[in-house]
Amino acid sequence: MIYPSIDKLLNIVDSKYILVHVAADRAKVMKEYKHFQMNENEYKSKKEIGRALEEVEKGFITVKMAK
Repeated sequence: MIYPSIDKLLNIVDSKYILVHVAADRAKVMKEYKHFQMNENEYKSKKEIGRALEEVEKGFITVKMAK
């Protein structure tokens, strides 16, 4: 099973497309600058994209929609 689940993430972010965009941007920052919101041993995922999704689930990354 993939962690975190898409169902939990879609309760936080309204759109799959926005979720993918935010996670991809955050993963690029993680990979380039090695900047993590948590200690590396606290992540369940090994790859940056999974770690970015974990940060979204834990509330470290918030998405604000333009009105």
